[in-house]
Amino acid sequence: MKTYVLFSYLFCLMIQSCASTERKFYQHESRQRQTFEATGENAMVATAHPLASRAALKVLKRGGNAIDAAICASFVLAVVRPQSTGIGGGGFLLYHQPSTQKTTVLDFREEAPRKSYANMYVSADGKAIPFLYKDQTLANASLNGHLSAGVPGLVAGLVKSHQRFGKLKFKDLVQPAIDLARDGFKVYPSLARAIEKRKNVLMTFSESRKIFLPRNKPLQTGDTLKQKDLAKSLQLIAENGQKVFYHGSIASAIVSEFKEYGIMEKEDLSSYKVKERSAITSSYKGYKIKSMPPPSSGGIHIAQILNILENDDLHSSGHNSFQSIHLIVEAMRRAYYDRSKYLGDPEFTSVPRTGLLSKKYARSLRNSFHSSRATPSTSLGKLSPLNYESESTTHISIVDQWGQAVSSTQTINYLFGSGVVVKGTGILMNNEMDDFSISPGKPNVYGLIGGAANAIAPKKRMLSSMSPTMVFDSENRLLLVTGAPGGSRIITAIVQMILNIIEYKMTLRDAVHSFRFHHQYMPDTIFYEKDSLQSSTIKKLQTLGYDTKISTRYLGDIQAIQRDFKNQLWLGVSDTRSDGKALGF
Repeated sequence: MKTYVLFSYLFCLMIQSCASTERKFYQHESRQRQTFEATGENAMVATAHPLASRAALKVLKRGGNAIDAAICASFVLAVVRPQSTGIGGGGFLLYHQPSTQKTTVLDFREEAPRKSYANMYVSADGKAIPFLYKDQTLANASLNGHLSAGVPGLVAGLVKSHQRFGKLKFKDLVQPAIDLARDGFKVYPSLARAIEKRKNVLMTFSESRKIFLPRNKPLQTGDTLKQKDLAKSLQLIAENGQKVFYHGSIASAIVSEFKEYGIMEKEDLSSYKVKERSAITSSYKGYKIKSMPPPSSGGIHIAQILNILENDDLHSSGHNSFQSIHLIVEAMRRAYYDRSKYLGDPEFTSVPRTGLLSKKYARSLRNSFHSSRATPSTSLGKLSPLNYESESTTHISIVDQWGQAVSSTQTINYLFGSGVVVKGTGILMNNEMDDFSISPGKPNVYGLIGGAANAIAPKKRMLSSMSPTMVFDSENRLLLVTGAPGGSRIITAIVQMILNIIEYKMTLRDAVHSFRFHHQYMPDTIFYEKDSLQSSTIKKLQTLGYDTKISTRYLGDIQAIQRDFKNQLWLGVSDTRSDGKALGF
């Protein structure tokens, strides 16, 4: 007994000595602070590309609202960030109106074609099926080629948003994107790197090759990227709305493209519907948080992680200290286990939403932590929420002059999606089918393990980690509008950003740029950004039994807006992990 008491005392001393308050921050070496940080008395925009931010700001200055600005920015991003988003993809959107305190949630996630079926991407012996295209073979049909594409929802979502809440003419909101697609823009470094990374897939398809690899060579930084066919498609959408995309000439072109090598048919497009859902609403130490419900896992698991940590004093432990990381990682691990087991399209599977959001369930998970060692992910599953039941995406954060706010995350999934550009349209199709559980227990491109709740089924929407989020203070005033791309890393990036604001009292600039870490249940590893953690911290985590590894990917790319109530200003920050810009007026 004495030996145990002595060990516990020494362990506590070790933890206290490691609770360093030293903060390290991420900043891309090629960018200056003034390029990503802004203030505004009336309104604020933060998007993943300066051209999108400028276009959205012009809309606000013309009297448009947050929805108008978000629509404009979305179409521009579809042109200038083809590696991340596009009208061949989908997304989610939160719209908050302070006059009514109502937050509207729109789901325009892609969905599986009617001819899809479980295990369509694996052979009888469980191996991934390749995609055969003419005389070429691409690995993983769930990730590359026509079979990987879900039915796109972005155009329907943007049109629906405008019909419900827009002020300015729809065609005027699309025009900046049309101009950029027709006249072109300069290729920037991360776009050039993405083309190089996916060149083998893009080379396979003649329409994709023509755009991104002219003369059979990848576009380089400084080259001009013109997308004249895409400009024509955008013009048709500007003039005719979603009808042309889901019922008209664009729909016919998509069906023709997929006739021989895919399974998408005209009825898949004509039957697509945007769905309005109820926000996930939770609380953390007096703050209210609203985020995206299923088929996103983001809102539930942001809430779950924060619920687990709510009674811990992370501030005293120290930012990115050995003790704080231990607690946060154990919370992440348990949330991602529940994600793999319970989350899916709520119209196809019963998601135990109340149980997962229960603070009693969160306390039971917190009580399962070991103070002096890591919990192996293989040992999880003894607790159930049922007992409590009663790089390659983009984000937009906008607040307008009336205090109305939009948080919207949009994607085509992995870099350049399926790699397939529909002939004559310039539309790059998504590869969202890989976000289903291709085979229960097998990881997707982001290493996420899925279960039966997220199995493929016709017209089902695949599970997502996209997490457009808003935070309100104790007086129910909008404090934060935020979100990020990053696949499975989105949830943990947003959690850490919120903790940086609430627990560690950081400025928005530092909260966004603080180094991050990530754990997602499987693989059973803490991933951390290069040069982020002290070597002593890493060694002590390893002593507890954690596997640690430097991440080869950015752990999120946050676009955030915060209200400075004291000075009556909006603050905007665009993460330097990518190429974005914040602008205000």
